[in-house]
Amino acid sequence: MNIALVKKAKKGDKEALLSLILSQKDDYYRLAFSYMRKEEDALDVIEDMIVKLYENIHLLKNNKSFYSWSKKILVNCCHNAYRKRNKTVLLDEQDAENTLKQAHNDFERVERQLDIHSMLANLNEKQAEAIRLRYLHDLDFLTIANMTNTSIGTIKSRVFYGLKKLHSLYRGDRNE
Repeated sequence: MNIALVKKAKKGDKEALLSLILSQKDDYYRLAFSYMRKEEDALDVIEDMIVKLYENIHLLKNNKSFYSWSKKILVNCCHNAYRKRNKTVLLDEQDAENTLKQAHNDFERVERQLDIHSMLANLNEKQAEAIRLRYLHDLDFLTIANMTNTSIGTIKSRVFYGLKKLHSLYRGDRNE
């Protein structure tokens, strides 16, 4: 982490902010994609995050926590985009038909390949989010707690009970 770049960015230096973002662009993309599940949606929320970072970087209190702070903003952008997407109203029958076709194609794709995302769909949203951040993004419990405005104990509980449910669903309740 380059603290000097963070200080420059806080003073309004766009290039410094851009350098900070670009140095972690892959992490930002993976995080956004894990929430949005589509490349264009992931890129849209990253764009939203960049705007919010630029507008609010002066609010960052601890320069060393720039990346956890920015990832928290990204997660919030993902949540906001997801809420907006679910409030979209279909305009005509053609849109409805296309949406149904897309949903059918998505279902067939998920049905063909059992992956971690389909497994996480069996959990409640909070458990899936905690497990995704912990194991797919390799974030520690404190960072996850800060990103989601939740206590560490609650995050640990969500991960524990989520993993327990996954084990029960996919490995059975047999004693090994």
